[in-house]
Amino acid sequence: MIVLGCDHGGFELKNLIIEHLKEKGVEYKDVGCFTPESVDYPEIAVALCNEITSGNAELGILVCGTGIGMSMAANKVKGIRAACCSDTFSARLTRMHNNANVLCMGGRVVGPGLAMDLVDNFIFTEFEGGRHQRRVDKITEIENA
Repeated sequence: MIVLGCDHGGFELKNLIIEHLKEKGVEYKDVGCFTPESVDYPEIAVALCNEITSGNAELGILVCGTGIGMSMAANKVKGIRAACCSDTFSARLTRMHNNANVLCMGGRVVGPGLAMDLVDNFIFTEFEGGRHQRRVDKITEIENA
């Protein structure tokens, strides 16, 4: 399952992503926000990350104005590897090499077509493991220090 969240800056794009996931038959959960009214993005980021760290979802997608604030907040949660992406190569490689579990995007940075490509590259790409696992393990060591 994919969990989604946004602040007011990502509200419109998150709703387009939900429609895209429905068309692809991908199960999802929306943790908010549910209106375009201003909200504090760290609260949404933590709610989404808790869904992943508790095992309720495998991957998450967070959308704010730039994707940067959500990425910063999400990466404070133990067990989360969030990547802010605005190109398909990075979205694919962050799954393949970094085993990222949260994709962050900017609703004011990427257009709908590119956003759907980012989503597809992120959710349909598997982690390669191998030499990359050693590096992900080192990130976890830093996190646990």
